[in-house]
Amino acid sequence: MFASNDFTDLTAEFVRNPTQLIGIPLAIVGAVFLSLGAQFQHRGVTKVEANSGVDARTGLNVGQLKQLLARPSWVLGTLMLGFAIAFQLTALVWSPLIIVQPLGAIALVITAILNARINKVDLNRASVIAISACVGGVALFVTVAALVAGEKPVTRADLITVLIMLAIVLVLFALGFVFFRKRSRALFYILAAGIIYGFVATLAKVVINRIVNQNFDWLTVLCVVALLAATGIGAYFVQTAYSSGPPDLVIAGLTVVDPMVAVAIGIVVLDEASNAPLWAMIGFVVAGAIAVWGVFQLARHHPQAQNHAQASG
Repeated sequence: MFASNDFTDLTAEFVRNPTQLIGIPLAIVGAVFLSLGAQFQHRGVTKVEANSGVDARTGLNVGQLKQLLARPSWVLGTLMLGFAIAFQLTALVWSPLIIVQPLGAIALVITAILNARINKVDLNRASVIAISACVGGVALFVTVAALVAGEKPVTRADLITVLIMLAIVLVLFALGFVFFRKRSRALFYILAAGIIYGFVATLAKVVINRIVNQNFDWLTVLCVVALLAATGIGAYFVQTAYSSGPPDLVIAGLTVVDPMVAVAIGIVVLDEASNAPLWAMIGFVVAGAIAVWGVFQLARHHPQAQNHAQASG
């Protein structure tokens, strides 16, 4: 059970450092831009795919990528995603990662509503339940993390470990894309992007802290390079996912997988929950299972996802 002193300690931390609350509204504004950006980018990708006559579900080709740069809707969506990133990074300056990152789940709700209105698609009961599971699972996951986790200084060894893990993840997904892309569905690209962006969020927080503390060395430069490379690869997977799934499914995967990976890195690698009790570990597993179940159910039951599956079948 939750100990009363857990809530007391959490409350006391905000009382001691109320500026941590500044990141919350910034992250919410970022979530709104994320939702709008996803909607516009999805529209741009689907139009480019239709105009080119080439199925992009196995990966956007160079010609299609060039055409995206000429699509006003995609360019506008990219600008909005840029604003979303800017707000999120600013929020990370003020607030811990475990508070800022999961607030992106708000984007899922906004995207689902926008997508249903724009495309005149009625979300069925299974889709609504799946979205609720995604948001509820993430909220529970982060609540547990906020109660038992605490930020600690990131050592050089920790940072090198994170970079090695990211390199392994990028290689594995690259190999998966090369050898299995003809059989891959939207979920592959969504999960790949979510996992990669979990590392991006962690590295972004680390880089910001090192710059603020005037600790800009070769390792910081390496982190920036890794962050940019991971962001580019993740963005490619996201654009490909748009061609084989609705935008709210893409956002669901990102807002569920991204924060859980980031928090998991904090717990496993950065030792931010070294004193977590057994109930917290059980809570992490249960919350994560609920959220991931929601993503898979949304991929299975979303009306537009079903239309994509029928078209590809």
